[in-house]
Amino acid sequence: MSDPYKVLGVSSTASDDEIKKAYRALVKQYHPDNYADNPLADLAAEKMKEINEAYSEIQKLRAGGSSSSGGSAHSQSGASGNTEYGRVRQLINTGRVSEAEILLNRISIGDRGPEWHFLKGVVLYRNGWVQDARTEIETACRMDPYNNEYRSFQQRMNSGASQSPYSTGGAYRSECDVCDVCSTMMCLNCLCNGGRC
Repeated sequence: MSDPYKVLGVSSTASDDEIKKAYRALVKQYHPDNYADNPLADLAAEKMKEINEAYSEIQKLRAGGSSSSGGSAHSQSGASGNTEYGRVRQLINTGRVSEAEILLNRISIGDRGPEWHFLKGVVLYRNGWVQDARTEIETACRMDPYNNEYRSFQQRMNSGASQSPYSTGGAYRSECDVCDVCSTMMCLNCLCNGGRC
């Protein structure tokens, strides 16, 4: 990855507020919603990815974390410059969805990037607000189109999965398990046989 400070157009001595301001301006400029049905949409998506990675990299460097080259700023492990997101994920994984939502709602609007929208979508989904959840997940996918975690969740929702990938058992589920497949096959078999199992 190139110098993250250069990507954001700031010096390495810039204050945290200056960096945040530069990041927000670039996100506003290159946001995928601005390029809907535009031949430059792919270039804007690439730029957004670069901006997100640079901002995350700077946050990690300033927090004393290790540098990571390549990889998404919002990786599947949930790494993010915002430690609140890690706490939100823990709360979701332990079934404390209301507390997770409270933490998310405390994050200022200007700081709500793709991971915020993703986690908000997960919370809404767990609360049964599927249409609102879908909107948030779509926003996350538009803002960070190369994030496999967001895409996987979106595909699972769109396929009509009966359970959130964040199960109440605690572990993140990125794939359906054998029981899901078997249950689906049994239901289909019942439907095909006129409802007689």
